[in-house]
Amino acid sequence: MFWFMEGMCFLPVFLVIWSSSTFIISYIIALLKHDVDALFPYISDTGATPPESGIFGVMTAITAFTSIITMFAHYKYVQKLQEGAPIAPSKLNGIALWCGLLSCLGMCVVGTFQVTLVTYVHDAGALLFFICGVTYIVLQSCLSYRMHPYGSSMAVCHTRAVISSIAVLASIPMIICGMYGTTRLHWDTHDKAFVLHLISAVCEWTVTFGFVMFFLSYIQEFKRFKLTMTAEMLVYN
Repeated sequence: MFWFMEGMCFLPVFLVIWSSSTFIISYIIALLKHDVDALFPYISDTGATPPESGIFGVMTAITAFTSIITMFAHYKYVQKLQEGAPIAPSKLNGIALWCGLLSCLGMCVVGTFQVTLVTYVHDAGALLFFICGVTYIVLQSCLSYRMHPYGSSMAVCHTRAVISSIAVLASIPMIICGMYGTTRLHWDTHDKAFVLHLISAVCEWTVTFGFVMFFLSYIQEFKRFKLTMTAEMLVYN
């Protein structure tokens, strides 16, 4: 058996590869078509015009769906660990899951409503995605420490804490600078809001790939369990 077929390991592996490909492929296509500048465009800008908008939308939807399954699987894993030992509050596990699901909803909104066409809806989805996504990985980092040594190793706990801290610190200037920027696909270094745009865009890429790296840390845990589905037939007289 290949290592990525152990337990539910294929879920975070696929999620990391697919989500990374989503951002990179749309960026390359947009760059080749000269729809965006090479120097740190917003991620959503790379999926603002056809044909990359369609590719970005479909791949983002698949990323969101896979994220939901991965988050739910990890939720059930933590829930199962809690049956043997009360290592972490069950409410914390549930709150983390709901934050993750809301983040996925925001991701779908971002992929569906292009920034150049429906700016306010797109920005609302982006805020939901980033705020709830950062909250999710922060809560999961806390859960990791509470589950040790039954869950992850201390090295993984520290890694998640570092990723979460970077994501929190990067999300603050991302949102603030993004609020004072303007919506455009091409920038000049002499533009008034160029520096704000650059700071916001760099932080956006940092937070987004922070999410990717966080799910990469799930691989070892997902090797340890499998999810099964049972069906019960209800007989009515």
